[in-house]
Amino acid sequence: MTNDSAHPYDDLTPDQILDAVEAEGFVVNGRLFALNSYENRVYQIGIEDGPSLIAKFYRPGRWSEAQILEEHQFSAELVAADIPLVAPLTMPGGHTLARHGDFRFALFPQRGGQAPDTSTPDTLYRLGQWLGRLHNVGAQRPFEHRQRLDLLAGISEYSRFLADGDWIPRDLRPAWDSLIPDLIDQCARLIDDAGEVTTLRLHGDCHAGNLLVRDEQILLVDLDDCRTGPAIQDLWLLLNGEDHERGNQFAELLEGYEMFRDFNRRERLLIEPLRCYRQIAHSAWLAKRWDDPAFPRFFPWFQQPRYWSDQILALREQLAALQGPPLSLPGQY
Repeated sequence: MTNDSAHPYDDLTPDQILDAVEAEGFVVNGRLFALNSYENRVYQIGIEDGPSLIAKFYRPGRWSEAQILEEHQFSAELVAADIPLVAPLTMPGGHTLARHGDFRFALFPQRGGQAPDTSTPDTLYRLGQWLGRLHNVGAQRPFEHRQRLDLLAGISEYSRFLADGDWIPRDLRPAWDSLIPDLIDQCARLIDDAGEVTTLRLHGDCHAGNLLVRDEQILLVDLDDCRTGPAIQDLWLLLNGEDHERGNQFAELLEGYEMFRDFNRRERLLIEPLRCYRQIAHSAWLAKRWDDPAFPRFFPWFQQPRYWSDQILALREQLAALQGPPLSLPGQY
Protein backbone atom coordinates (compact mmCIF):
# COMPACT_ATOMS: atom_id res chain seq x y z
CA MET A 1 0.00 0.00 0.00
CA THR A 2 2.99 2.31 -0.37
CA ASN A 3 2.16 5.54 -2.17
CA ASP A 4 5.10 6.84 -4.20
CA SER A 5 3.34 10.02 -5.38
CA ALA A 6 4.72 13.43 -4.52
CA HIS A 7 4.08 14.72 -1.03
CA PRO A 8 3.69 18.41 -0.04
CA TYR A 9 6.81 18.27 2.11
CA ASP A 10 8.83 17.44 -1.02
CA ASP A 11 8.65 21.15 -1.83
CA LEU A 12 10.04 22.21 1.53
CA THR A 13 13.66 22.54 0.46
CA PRO A 14 16.44 24.09 2.55
CA ASP A 15 16.29 27.24 0.41
CA GLN A 16 12.53 27.48 0.96
CA ILE A 17 12.97 27.12 4.72
CA LEU A 18 15.65 29.81 4.95
CA ASP A 19 13.74 32.14 2.62
CA ALA A 20 10.62 31.74 4.77
CA VAL A 21 12.45 32.78 7.93
CA GLU A 22 14.23 35.69 6.23
CA ALA A 23 10.93 36.94 4.82
CA GLU A 24 9.78 37.45 8.41
CA GLY A 25 12.63 39.85 9.17
CA PHE A 26 15.38 37.54 10.44
CA VAL A 27 18.86 37.41 8.94
CA VAL A 28 19.84 33.77 8.65
CA ASN A 29 23.44 32.60 8.48
CA GLY A 30 22.77 29.50 6.37
CA ARG A 31 22.97 26.96 9.19
CA LEU A 32 20.05 24.54 9.05
CA PHE A 33 19.58 21.38 11.09
CA ALA A 34 16.55 19.09 10.88
CA LEU A 35 15.16 17.97 14.25
CA ASN A 36 13.22 14.80 14.97
CA SER A 37 9.58 15.35 14.06
CA TYR A 38 7.31 13.17 11.96
CA GLU A 39 3.97 14.96 12.11
CA ASN A 40 5.40 18.37 11.23
CA ARG A 41 8.81 19.46 10.00
CA VAL A 42 11.00 21.19 12.57
CA TYR A 43 14.39 22.82 12.00
CA GLN A 44 17.06 24.65 13.96
CA ILE A 45 17.89 27.83 12.05
CA GLY A 46 21.09 29.79 12.57
CA ILE A 47 20.56 33.56 12.96
CA GLU A 48 23.20 36.24 12.39
CA ASP A 49 24.13 38.06 15.59
CA GLY A 50 21.64 36.11 17.67
CA PRO A 51 20.71 32.73 19.10
CA SER A 52 19.35 30.05 16.80
CA LEU A 53 15.60 29.72 16.32
CA ILE A 54 13.39 26.68 15.92
CA ALA A 55 11.09 26.77 12.88
CA LYS A 56 8.05 24.52 12.90
CA PHE A 57 6.34 23.98 9.54
CA TYR A 58 2.86 22.63 10.14
CA ARG A 59 1.72 19.65 8.10
CA PRO A 60 -0.49 20.97 5.29
CA GLY A 61 -4.14 20.07 5.73
CA ARG A 62 -3.91 18.86 9.31
CA TRP A 63 -5.01 21.95 11.25
CA SER A 64 -6.90 24.99 10.07
CA GLU A 65 -5.40 28.42 10.64
CA ALA A 66 -8.00 29.05 13.35
CA GLN A 67 -6.96 25.86 15.16
CA ILE A 68 -3.26 26.77 15.04
CA LEU A 69 -3.91 30.31 16.25
CA GLU A 70 -5.97 28.89 19.10
CA GLU A 71 -2.97 26.75 20.07
CA HIS A 72 -0.81 29.89 20.04
CA GLN A 73 -3.34 31.82 22.12
CA PHE A 74 -3.41 29.05 24.71
CA SER A 75 0.40 29.11 24.81
CA ALA A 76 0.35 32.87 25.41
CA GLU A 77 -2.15 32.48 28.26
CA LEU A 78 0.05 29.86 29.92
CA VAL A 79 3.19 32.00 29.64
CA ALA A 80 1.27 34.99 31.07
CA ALA A 81 0.40 32.76 34.04
CA ASP A 82 4.15 32.06 34.58
CA ILE A 83 3.84 28.42 33.50
CA PRO A 84 7.18 27.25 32.02
CA LEU A 85 6.25 26.62 28.39
CA VAL A 86 8.21 27.09 25.18
CA ALA A 87 5.73 29.27 23.30
CA PRO A 88 5.85 30.58 19.73
CA LEU A 89 7.61 33.89 19.21
CA THR A 90 5.88 37.02 18.06
CA MET A 91 7.60 37.84 14.78
CA PRO A 92 8.63 41.39 13.79
CA GLY A 93 5.35 41.76 11.89
CA GLY A 94 3.37 41.25 15.11
CA HIS A 95 2.09 37.72 14.39
CA THR A 96 2.97 34.23 15.63
CA LEU A 97 1.91 32.31 12.50
CA ALA A 98 3.32 33.02 9.05
CA ARG A 99 2.75 31.54 5.61
CA HIS A 100 5.33 30.75 2.95
CA GLY A 101 3.92 29.13 -0.16
CA ASP A 102 1.75 26.22 0.90
CA PHE A 103 3.17 26.12 4.40
CA ARG A 104 2.21 27.75 7.67
CA PHE A 105 5.03 28.03 10.17
CA ALA A 106 5.89 29.36 13.60
CA LEU A 107 9.20 30.24 15.23
CA PHE A 108 10.27 29.30 18.74
CA PRO A 109 13.27 30.13 20.92
CA GLN A 110 15.79 27.34 21.11
CA ARG A 111 15.72 25.58 24.46
CA GLY A 112 18.06 22.75 25.34
CA GLY A 113 17.54 20.04 27.91
CA GLN A 114 16.67 16.42 28.39
CA ALA A 115 13.56 14.42 29.20
CA PRO A 116 12.90 14.25 32.96
CA ASP A 117 13.08 11.06 34.99
CA THR A 118 9.37 10.68 35.76
CA SER A 119 10.04 7.88 38.20
CA THR A 120 11.50 10.41 40.66
CA PRO A 121 8.97 11.55 43.33
CA ASP A 122 10.23 15.14 43.40
CA THR A 123 9.95 15.45 39.61
CA LEU A 124 6.41 14.05 39.65
CA TYR A 125 5.41 16.40 42.46
CA ARG A 126 6.70 19.40 40.52
CA LEU A 127 5.04 18.23 37.32
CA GLY A 128 1.79 17.86 39.21
CA GLN A 129 2.08 21.45 40.39
CA TRP A 130 2.63 22.75 36.87
CA LEU A 131 -0.22 20.67 35.47
CA GLY A 132 -2.59 21.87 38.18
CA ARG A 133 -1.73 25.45 37.26
CA LEU A 134 -1.98 24.67 33.54
CA HIS A 135 -5.46 23.23 34.03
CA ASN A 136 -6.54 26.28 36.01
CA VAL A 137 -5.75 28.34 32.92
CA GLY A 138 -7.31 25.71 30.66
CA ALA A 139 -10.57 25.89 32.60
CA GLN A 140 -10.92 29.66 32.19
CA ARG A 141 -12.48 29.45 28.72
CA PRO A 142 -13.22 26.74 26.16
CA PHE A 143 -11.57 26.01 22.85
CA GLU A 144 -13.74 27.00 19.91
CA HIS A 145 -11.83 25.30 17.10
CA ARG A 146 -9.57 22.62 18.56
CA GLN A 147 -10.71 19.00 18.68
CA ARG A 148 -12.51 17.35 21.58
CA LEU A 149 -11.21 14.02 22.87
CA ASP A 150 -13.99 11.47 22.22
CA LEU A 151 -12.75 8.04 23.26
CA LEU A 152 -15.48 5.75 21.93
CA ALA A 153 -15.96 7.58 18.65
CA GLY A 154 -12.19 7.68 18.15
CA ILE A 155 -11.67 3.96 18.78
CA SER A 156 -14.52 3.11 16.41
CA GLU A 157 -13.34 5.50 13.70
CA TYR A 158 -9.67 4.52 13.80
CA SER A 159 -10.30 0.76 13.96
CA ARG A 160 -12.75 1.01 11.05
CA PHE A 161 -10.25 3.08 9.05
CA LEU A 162 -7.59 0.39 9.49
CA ALA A 163 -9.98 -2.42 8.59
CA ASP A 164 -11.56 -0.66 5.59
CA GLY A 165 -8.12 0.31 4.26
CA ASP A 166 -6.93 -3.32 4.26
CA TRP A 167 -4.01 -2.49 6.51
CA ILE A 168 -4.57 -5.56 8.65
CA PRO A 169 -3.42 -8.85 7.05
CA ARG A 170 -6.32 -10.96 5.86
CA ASP A 171 -5.53 -13.91 8.12
CA LEU A 172 -5.56 -11.62 11.19
CA ARG A 173 -8.83 -9.86 10.37
CA PRO A 174 -11.08 -12.33 12.24
CA ALA A 175 -9.09 -11.76 15.44
CA TRP A 176 -9.16 -7.99 14.94
CA ASP A 177 -12.87 -7.91 14.07
CA SER A 178 -13.84 -9.92 17.15
CA LEU A 179 -11.58 -7.98 19.51
CA ILE A 180 -12.60 -4.40 18.69
CA PRO A 181 -16.27 -4.67 19.84
CA ASP A 182 -15.15 -6.17 23.16
CA LEU A 183 -12.68 -3.31 23.66
CA ILE A 184 -15.36 -0.72 22.90
CA ASP A 185 -17.81 -2.39 25.30
CA GLN A 186 -15.31 -2.44 28.15
CA CYS A 187 -14.24 1.17 27.49
CA ALA A 188 -17.89 2.23 27.48
CA ARG A 189 -18.44 0.48 30.82
CA LEU A 190 -15.53 2.28 32.47
CA ILE A 191 -16.57 5.62 31.00
CA ASP A 192 -20.04 5.09 32.48
CA ASP A 193 -18.53 4.09 35.83
CA ALA A 194 -16.43 7.27 35.88
CA GLY A 195 -19.61 9.32 35.62
CA GLU A 196 -19.73 12.92 34.51
CA VAL A 197 -16.27 14.48 34.38
CA THR A 198 -15.26 18.05 33.77
CA THR A 199 -13.52 18.77 30.47
CA LEU A 200 -11.13 21.64 29.83
CA ARG A 201 -8.32 22.79 27.57
CA LEU A 202 -5.38 20.39 27.83
CA HIS A 203 -1.78 20.06 26.75
CA GLY A 204 -3.11 16.87 25.14
CA ASP A 205 0.12 14.90 24.71
CA CYS A 206 1.95 15.36 28.00
CA HIS A 207 4.58 12.62 28.06
CA ALA A 208 8.25 12.76 28.98
CA GLY A 209 9.26 13.43 25.36
CA ASN A 210 7.37 16.72 25.49
CA LEU A 211 9.15 17.90 28.62
CA LEU A 212 12.63 19.36 28.98
CA VAL A 213 14.77 19.67 32.10
CA ARG A 214 17.72 22.04 32.22
CA ASP A 215 19.36 23.52 35.31
CA GLU A 216 16.63 21.81 37.38
CA GLN A 217 13.89 23.73 35.56
CA ILE A 218 11.09 21.79 33.86
CA LEU A 219 9.81 23.16 30.55
CA LEU A 220 6.65 22.07 28.77
CA VAL A 221 6.90 21.94 24.98
CA ASP A 222 4.74 21.18 21.94
CA LEU A 223 1.05 22.05 22.23
CA ASP A 224 0.45 20.65 18.75
CA ASP A 225 -2.12 18.18 20.16
CA CYS A 226 -3.83 20.53 22.60
CA ARG A 227 -7.52 19.74 22.79
CA THR A 228 -10.54 19.58 25.07
CA GLY A 229 -10.78 16.59 27.38
CA PRO A 230 -10.64 15.33 30.98
CA ALA A 231 -7.74 16.33 33.23
CA ILE A 232 -6.50 12.73 33.47
CA GLN A 233 -5.33 12.88 29.83
CA ASP A 234 -2.46 15.16 30.90
CA LEU A 235 -1.47 12.91 33.81
CA TRP A 236 -1.61 9.26 32.83
CA LEU A 237 1.12 9.36 30.17
CA LEU A 238 3.62 10.26 32.89
CA LEU A 239 3.02 6.93 34.68
CA ASN A 240 5.05 3.81 33.94
CA GLY A 241 6.02 0.47 35.44
CA GLU A 242 3.98 -2.05 37.40
CA ASP A 243 0.59 -1.24 38.93
CA HIS A 244 1.97 -0.44 42.38
CA GLU A 245 4.67 1.77 40.87
CA ARG A 246 2.16 3.68 38.79
CA GLY A 247 -0.07 4.06 41.83
CA ASN A 248 2.78 5.61 43.82
CA GLN A 249 3.69 7.86 40.89
CA PHE A 250 0.08 8.98 40.50
CA ALA A 251 -0.09 9.83 44.20
CA GLU A 252 2.98 12.06 43.84
CA LEU A 253 1.48 13.79 40.80
CA LEU A 254 -1.79 14.40 42.64
CA GLU A 255 -0.06 15.75 45.74
CA GLY A 256 1.51 18.46 43.59
CA TYR A 257 -1.57 18.92 41.40
CA GLU A 258 -3.94 19.46 44.31
CA MET A 259 -1.79 22.25 45.67
CA PHE A 260 -3.48 24.27 42.93
CA ARG A 261 -6.54 22.38 41.67
CA ASP A 262 -8.92 19.68 42.88
CA PHE A 263 -8.86 16.38 41.02
CA ASN A 264 -11.83 14.05 40.54
CA ARG A 265 -10.42 10.65 41.51
CA ARG A 266 -13.04 8.80 39.49
CA GLU A 267 -11.17 10.00 36.40
CA ARG A 268 -8.60 7.29 37.06
CA LEU A 269 -11.19 4.87 35.62
CA LEU A 270 -10.48 6.51 32.25
CA ILE A 271 -6.79 5.57 32.19
CA GLU A 272 -7.21 2.19 30.48
CA PRO A 273 -9.78 3.49 27.94
CA LEU A 274 -7.32 6.29 27.14
CA ARG A 275 -4.54 3.75 26.71
CA CYS A 276 -6.72 1.67 24.39
CA TYR A 277 -7.57 4.76 22.35
CA ARG A 278 -3.89 5.70 22.06
CA GLN A 279 -2.84 2.22 20.89
CA ILE A 280 -5.36 2.13 18.06
CA ALA A 281 -4.92 5.81 17.18
CA HIS A 282 -1.16 5.29 16.78
CA SER A 283 -1.65 2.57 14.16
CA ALA A 284 -4.22 4.71 12.35
CA TRP A 285 -1.81 7.66 12.42
CA LEU A 286 0.90 5.60 10.73
CA ALA A 287 -1.56 4.42 8.07
CA LYS A 288 -2.84 7.94 7.39
CA ARG A 289 0.70 9.27 7.00
CA TRP A 290 1.99 6.45 4.81
CA ASP A 291 2.04 8.68 1.71
CA ASP A 292 4.70 10.80 3.44
CA PRO A 293 8.04 9.29 2.32
CA ALA A 294 9.45 9.74 5.82
CA PHE A 295 7.06 7.17 7.26
CA PRO A 296 7.99 4.08 5.20
CA ARG A 297 11.62 5.02 5.79
CA PHE A 298 11.39 5.35 9.58
CA PHE A 299 8.61 2.82 10.26
CA PRO A 300 9.33 0.00 7.77
CA TRP A 301 7.92 -2.63 10.16
CA PHE A 302 4.43 -1.12 9.98
CA GLN A 303 3.43 -3.17 6.93
CA GLN A 304 4.87 -6.41 8.25
CA PRO A 305 2.47 -9.13 9.51
CA ARG A 306 4.51 -9.32 12.72
CA TYR A 307 3.52 -5.76 13.61
CA TRP A 308 -0.17 -6.59 13.38
CA SER A 309 0.08 -9.85 15.28
CA ASP A 310 1.91 -7.94 18.03
CA GLN A 311 -0.79 -5.28 18.00
CA ILE A 312 -3.54 -7.84 18.39
CA LEU A 313 -1.65 -9.42 21.28
CA ALA A 314 -1.18 -6.00 22.91
CA LEU A 315 -4.88 -5.22 22.50
CA ARG A 316 -5.82 -8.55 24.07
CA GLU A 317 -3.66 -7.62 27.03
CA GLN A 318 -5.35 -4.23 27.03
CA LEU A 319 -8.75 -5.93 27.14
CA ALA A 320 -7.61 -7.76 30.28
CA ALA A 321 -6.48 -4.45 31.78
CA LEU A 322 -9.87 -2.91 31.00
CA GLN A 323 -11.55 -5.80 32.79
CA GLY A 324 -9.25 -5.62 35.81
CA PRO A 325 -9.32 -3.32 38.84
CA PRO A 326 -8.63 0.40 38.33
CA LEU A 327 -5.35 1.98 39.31
CA SER A 328 -5.17 2.03 43.10
CA LEU A 329 -3.62 4.81 45.12
CA PRO A 330 -1.62 4.20 48.31
CA GLY A 331 -2.40 5.47 51.77
CA GLN A 332 -5.00 8.20 52.01
CA TYR A 333 -5.56 8.08 48.26
